[in-house]
Amino acid sequence: MSLSKPANVIYSLIGSYLYQLYYNPLKTKAITSCIIAVLGNVVSQKLSGAKQLNDDSILAYALFGFFFGGPLPHYFYTYMPLLVRHPLGILLIERLLYMPCFQALALYMLAIFEGKSHQTATNQMRKLYLPTLLANLKYLTLFQYINIKFIPPMLRVLMVNLVGFAWVIYLANKRAKASKEK
Repeated sequence: MSLSKPANVIYSLIGSYLYQLYYNPLKTKAITSCIIAVLGNVVSQKLSGAKQLNDDSILAYALFGFFFGGPLPHYFYTYMPLLVRHPLGILLIERLLYMPCFQALALYMLAIFEGKSHQTATNQMRKLYLPTLLANLKYLTLFQYINIKFIPPMLRVLMVNLVGFAWVIYLANKRAKASKEK
């Protein structure tokens, strides 16, 4: 019997999440993205051996996740299937148009949210954009195809965020290394 209590808590959390996702999809996706981005950044900092967490970086990832990481994919995955029905068509648009723009936005806004100047943010984005774009295309395209083809539309942003957890760790490490080189 005692083993069923953790399962009940997990089922209750999942039920609550799905309820919120149904009735408040944008808010739920924004908050979920914010939490996952923060966790990814904290894990990245811990893995890199940081003795003290960089609060500016954590705040930047939280703000980006809340204002962009949840809402933009929400609208993309809501409206793209209305324009293109075939999963390969959606994947091509996502990989060739949406993702490169989103990647540039992420690199720029993370630097801005950390309090860096426009010039510094632009320079950092120029330095990191192509390597992160190529890595994203190389490592995440299969996950995106699976997401578009097999995951129910309501859960696609959650799937993107869960895969994004590992991506945030990768991106935070790249950005930290670029900052140290300066």
